[in-house]
This record gives sequence, C-alpha cells and structure tokens, in this order.
Amino acid sequence: MSFRKVVRQSKFRHVFGQPVKNDQCYDDIRVSRVTWDSTFCAVNPKFMAVIVEASGGGAFLVLPLHKTGRIDKSYPTVCGHTGPVLDIDWCPHNDNVIASGSEDCTVMVWQIPDNGLTLPLTEPVVVLEGHSKRVGIITWHPTARNVLLSAGCDNVVIIWNVGTAEELYRLDDLHPDLIYNVSWNRDGSLFCSACKDKTVRIIDPRRGLVVAEKERAHEGARPMRAIFLADGKIFTTGFSRMSERQMALWGPDNLEEPITQQELDSSNGALLPFYDPDTNVVYVCGKGDSSIRYFEITEEPPYIHFLNTFTSKEPQRGMGWMPKRGLDVNKCEIARFYKLHERKCEPIIMTVPRKSDLFQDDLYPDTAGPEAAIEAEDWVAGNTAGPVLISLREAYVPTKQRDLKVNKKNVLHESRPASRPGSAARLSAPPALTTSMPTATGQGSGRLEEVLQELKNLRVVVAEQGERIAKLEQQLSSMENGDV
Repeated sequence: MSFRKVVRQSKFRHVFGQPVKNDQCYDDIRVSRVTWDSTFCAVNPKFMAVIVEASGGGAFLVLPLHKTGRIDKSYPTVCGHTGPVLDIDWCPHNDNVIASGSEDCTVMVWQIPDNGLTLPLTEPVVVLEGHSKRVGIITWHPTARNVLLSAGCDNVVIIWNVGTAEELYRLDDLHPDLIYNVSWNRDGSLFCSACKDKTVRIIDPRRGLVVAEKERAHEGARPMRAIFLADGKIFTTGFSRMSERQMALWGPDNLEEPITQQELDSSNGALLPFYDPDTNVVYVCGKGDSSIRYFEITEEPPYIHFLNTFTSKEPQRGMGWMPKRGLDVNKCEIARFYKLHERKCEPIIMTVPRKSDLFQDDLYPDTAGPEAAIEAEDWVAGNTAGPVLISLREAYVPTKQRDLKVNKKNVLHESRPASRPGSAARLSAPPALTTSMPTATGQGSGRLEEVLQELKNLRVVVAEQGERIAKLEQQLSSMENGDV
C-alpha cells in the first residue's frame, strides 16, 4: 500500500523571520513620502541607503551598517539632486558607489567614503543626462563593470557606460506607456520589463529588440512587477480584473500561458518581489503591508510553494535587501531585509534553524561576488559572462571549542587487570553510538538505518559480555567450594 506524501520535503520549510532589537534599528529617519512604487532603500555589506524627505530638492541618507540607534537630524546626506530622489541602487562591483534617479530628469553616480559621510555630499562623480522626464528606475548590470540602466517616465530605457559617461544604447520605441520595473537576467544578456500597458517584455538591449512579450500578463490596472529567475523563467506580481493580488511564473520560451498563477489577497499595495538565486526562494513584500511572504520555486507542481509569512504590527513604506555575501553564515541567515517604517529602518533576519555549528554547504552554495566578470567594452562587443562566484565559507567563523586535555598514562595497563590472551578482542569497546541529527533533507532514512545497525551490534556485544560474566562467576563459585 502506498501513502501519498502529505508534507513536501524542503530545507526551507522552517525558515523564520525575526526583527532585531530596538538598539540595532536606525531611528528618527524621515523616510520619503513621494508617491512612487520604489523600494526607497538599498543595502550592501558596508552601507544602508534610504531616500529621505528633503526641502528644496532631493536627498538620500547613507549610513554605515554599524551606525545604529538614533540618527541625528543634522546627519549629512547625499543632496545633489534638485528634485525628489525616486530610486537608488548600489553598484554590485564597488560597495562605495551608488547611483540615483530623480524627478530632475538626471541620473547621478556617487562615491561614498569608506567611513561614511562627515559632510553633505553635493558633487557626484558623474551626471548622466538623457531623459526628458523624471527617472524612476535605476539598476546596475549584474556582470559587466560600469554598465547602468535607467528608465524614465518618458518611456525610454537608456544603458550607460558610467566610466565614460556616455550612452551605450537608447531604447525609446519599445514601451508605449509608463515602465513599472526592469530586471536583468543572470548573465546580463537580456532584461525583462513590466509596463503600464499590462505587457511583460523580454528585451535584448544590444540588438534593441523585443525577444518575447506577453500582453495582459495580469488583467488589473494597478502596477505589476516582473523579475528574471536564475533558470530564465520570469516571476511576475500584479492584480486581477477584480483587483486581487496575483503572482505568476512564466517560461521564457512560451509566454502564452503561465506555468502557474496564484491569487494572494485583495489588498491594494503593489507587491515587491525579491529573489535569491542561490536558494530559489522569492520573498514578496507589499507596500503598506505588515508582512513578508516567502515561496520556494521548484520544477514540481504547483511550482510556487508557499513557505511561511513573517508578520509584524507596523506597515512597511519600503524595503531593502542585503546581498548574500553580506549575511551572517554562522547564524544560518539566508536573507536580511531592511524594513522602512515612517521614521525608522528595522532589519529583519530570515534564518534556517539548524542544530549544527558547522558551515552549512547546502544553504550557502557559491554566490555572486563583487568582481565584475567582463568590462563594459567587452559587453558592448557582444560578449556575455555569468557572475564571478565566491564561496561564503571564508566568512564562517567557528565557535570557540573547549581545549582537549589528555592525561598521559596507559589506561589499558594501569586501570585494568591483566586478562587472558585472546580476551582483549572479546572485551573490546562497543561501537560508538552517535546522536547528531541529520542536517540535510533526505538523509533521515539512511541515518536511521545506521543507528539501528549500531544498536544491533551493541546488543550482540552485550550478550557476549553477559556470557563471559556468567562463566567467570561459575569459575569463582567453583573455586570458593574447592572444586578447582
């Protein structure tokens, strides 16, 4: 008789979210009130940046990660824009470089000092001017050095070489309406976009062509989002005709029908997806929500598997996402969010509970590092390269272990009476019975068989020892009765 699996096996089933203590939050930050569906926050292993309210222009705050607690109102900001800042993004290949897009129609790239700002920063390294309306989307190329994409409310996508401050490609006739978001694929050869005309497009920027498109990916009129997954599939969030929030998974070779589509709820905030290519987990945060839902993407139906929900009391104004190389691998941390409240930024840590203190290889495969795979000129010439991967094992710090103390004396000869030749093998120690729990899913049954075999061996040894003791007692009794 076969039993159907009731619970799906996954090492991320028990992932839980936990906010940090109050003294580790960033307090008294005046988060921007601009009406734009941006994350308003960008994080890397050195700095946390937040778009803030500013009079007479646009500004954003850049804080070293360790500068927690109350932030003074006079703390210096990056304030070179003449209009409100709409989007910011850290360069993946230089943790001190950040780009910003603004209502003043410009894109600016800034160099942040190692220890953070001591004075207001008003002079960018480079100003990129090419849009005729406000710039709402900024995203760096994942593998090519100094390549930056910007999209504006003029429905134009421009790809820049920041190193030379020149336009590489201008895509001005591919989107008939407002662009909601843009996402590069893993190697940066394509990007996908979500547009106000309800169409998801896959675009080859170097050829200036729409490779594939899906009209009415979500029927609702509210904003939608589309992101590339590691295997080339596309994950979208949007709204149904009845204004229910949806998410869907699409195959790049056939955008006619979704692989799967699921409805979440009927809230009205735009859903912001964050994707971890190492674990294939998607985190979905709704603007104005007080929860983060997370799902595992697999090759088995229903393809998008609900894992859990992190819920808090306060609604989120925006959300930052830490790259994998900035996480604490000693605590089995697989994601860290920086949740924006009205006047506070609160880190939220996602953890996989593990009993072992060892480095968890299955949670931390090699991940994208800070080195660029190719130069901008190579990418323009038609070359494509995946990200340069690094191991996170170097970031693992073993817990302090107790010193081993050895008492140098021959235990065999000094603590035991001499035994007859041949009895040493019979009186040898039984095999050790270990009790460590399996760390990887799927190893439980194999471990159970090992434990049962060890238990069987132990019983055999105990039976042999019992027989030996009985014989010795019989000899001793005979000696006492004089029957030697």
